[in-house]
Amino acid sequence: MSEILVFFTQTNILEFKLPELKTLAKLSSVPLTLNENSHDKKNPFLVLDLQSEDDAKRLMKRTVLMRSMYELWASAKTHDDLYSQLAKCPHHLKAQYVQRPDGTFRVKVDAFGKKLQDPDRQDRLDKILGILPFEGKVKLNNPDQSFHLLELYGQAGSKTPDKPLRVYFGRWLMDGQRDQIRHYHLQKRQYIGNTSMDSCLSLLMANQAMVTENALVCDPFVGTGSLLVAAAGCGAYVTGTDIDYNVLHGKGKSSRYNQIWKGPDENIRSNLRQYGLEHCYLDVMQADFSKCIWREQPLFDAIITDPPYGIRESTRKIGSDKNNLVNHEHLQNHVPSCTKYGLTDIFRDLLNFAAKFLKKGGKLVYWLPVYTPEYTVDNIPQHPCLELVANSEQPLSVHVSRRLITMRKHLDYEEARESELQATVSDDHYTESFRYRYFHSAGVPEQKAKADARDEQDPLDRERKVQS
Repeated sequence: MSEILVFFTQTNILEFKLPELKTLAKLSSVPLTLNENSHDKKNPFLVLDLQSEDDAKRLMKRTVLMRSMYELWASAKTHDDLYSQLAKCPHHLKAQYVQRPDGTFRVKVDAFGKKLQDPDRQDRLDKILGILPFEGKVKLNNPDQSFHLLELYGQAGSKTPDKPLRVYFGRWLMDGQRDQIRHYHLQKRQYIGNTSMDSCLSLLMANQAMVTENALVCDPFVGTGSLLVAAAGCGAYVTGTDIDYNVLHGKGKSSRYNQIWKGPDENIRSNLRQYGLEHCYLDVMQADFSKCIWREQPLFDAIITDPPYGIRESTRKIGSDKNNLVNHEHLQNHVPSCTKYGLTDIFRDLLNFAAKFLKKGGKLVYWLPVYTPEYTVDNIPQHPCLELVANSEQPLSVHVSRRLITMRKHLDYEEARESELQATVSDDHYTESFRYRYFHSAGVPEQKAKADARDEQDPLDRERKVQS
């Protein structure tokens, strides 16, 4: 067994790191035991016991939250204790990595939560070099071996202590896939919208869903296709649906700065083509999610989606409060009206959809908006065919957040249907407009927030306006 030090990237989604780590361990068949209760979620460092260096590197092949991984040589609360441990470093480590006259090396000093001055860095380097008798040549760029002294001073923004809370020393093994976040960054994307999912979160969702090569992945609220890009980047075949004609076909006003209308090559297919993933793109369809268009059988290996919350994008479905019949001669050019699609109904339909169309063992990964002061675990939608795997929070404001929910299908839908069991959603949390709660908690005047809530409930017939 080897002690491995993991250094996580610092974002506002620190709570997501352990679920991603456990998912990647299953995906790469790496034995992993974690005691989540003893780990501080705000600590960017985590020590793992792994069987080999190869296991450690397999964990890093798809991660977007793990920045680097090290073979841990020493860990202590003070520098003196750390130096004492390094002086007792096992002979086989020194012989293999330190006493190599024909090799190259470097030693780096990094601090988290504090900026070290150059004299302090040099003092630490001198002490380490005095303890470990390196025999190779110093090479700062791409050396054979890279050693790191890592110091933890606490969270960024908090009061910085004079002395570190913990110090680590180890041999660098591998960096994570943070370059993939830059590769798929929205600033470089051909086609984006107001609610396009951030590249880091999109890749994280694909990892949580355990998307693999040749899998079939669906996004029922596809929007501009950010989640399809992430899934296709893992080698999966992707498809999706959306009710908004303009978004699917790249029509209407642009979301880009200093650009009024969308260009002729701004659509979901162009996004896949941009990254050389068009061969993974099956197609997308305009459809009302509340009305099933699929043949009822297990089709998908994973479903990843971000349903609309009614804040920047409306929640709607086909329907009307009026019972108006359309004459036969008008059917060909008729555009049906839309009505409000409540969040309770959206999540109930989503879980029923996953129970029907996910293959057994497949994952459903979606975002659930919550009003934080009233949130409890009971607010998470449930279905007898689906078991909860992970639940991680991303704060959006003081009172509002959204939770990334990962569920696994463990029971065939036919068995649940025979028992007349369906999805259950907490009506208390979503009966009142989430849009109203969102703006009210942000300090928007109550009268305006209620007016916005009423506007959101009014029928939205964008297609009719476009065609007229």
